Amino acid sequence: MAIPIGVRTGVLGGVAARVAEDVRTVLAKDPAARSFLEALLHPTLPALWAHRCAHALYLRDWRIGARLVANLGRLLTGVEIHPGARIGRRIFIDHGNGVVIGETAVIGDDVMLYHQVTLGAVGWWRDNQRPTGERRHPLVGNGVVLGAGAMVLGLVDIGPGAVIGAQSLVLGDVAPGQRISSAHRHKDVREAM
Repeated sequence: MAIPIGVRTGVLGGVAARVAEDVRTVLAKDPAARSFLEALLHPTLPALWAHRCAHALYLRDWRIGARLVANLGRLLTGVEIHPGARIGRRIFIDHGNGVVIGETAVIGDDVMLYHQVTLGAVGWWRDNQRPTGERRHPLVGNGVVLGAGAMVLGLVDIGPGAVIGAQSLVLGDVAPGQRISSAHRHKDVREAM
C-alpha cells in the first residue's frame, strides 16, 4: 500500500518520510493492522516517536526534558525506552507493554521485539564501576527477533538475523543467525554476575 508522504525535502520532508516508513512497517508486520489509520494507532508508533524526540533532547544534553518525553511515551504505551538508547529504522514492537530498553542499548534496523522484552544491564553493583558513558547494555544487530519475555542483559552482542525465543535469558554473545530458546540458558547466570 502506497502511503503519501508529501514533500521529501528539508526537516519536515524527512520527518514525513520516516513517519510513512514507520506506518509501512506496522502494516507489513502486524496482520491485525489493515489500514493506514489503524496502523497509526499501533502502540509501536507513539513509543518510537516519543523516543526519537527524547533522544534528540538527550543528545543536546537536555536530560530532564528527555526524561519527561520518555516518561510520557511510557505512560501512553507501556514501553520504556531510555532517551540515550540508539534505535535503528523499521523496528517493530508488537504488543509493546513491558518492553524495557536501557540507556546504552543499540538496536539495528528491521528488529522485531515482542512484549516484555528487556535489553538491560546486569546490575548497579557492576555498572557503577564503569566509566560514565561506557556501554553496559546489549547491542542488537539488524533483522533480530526477540520473543516475548526475552531478557538480554549486559555487554552482549546479538548478531544479525539471530532469533531469541520467548522467555530466554541471554547473558552472552549470540552469533549471526543463531537461534536461542528458553529451554537452555545461553551462559551460566553466575558467570555474568
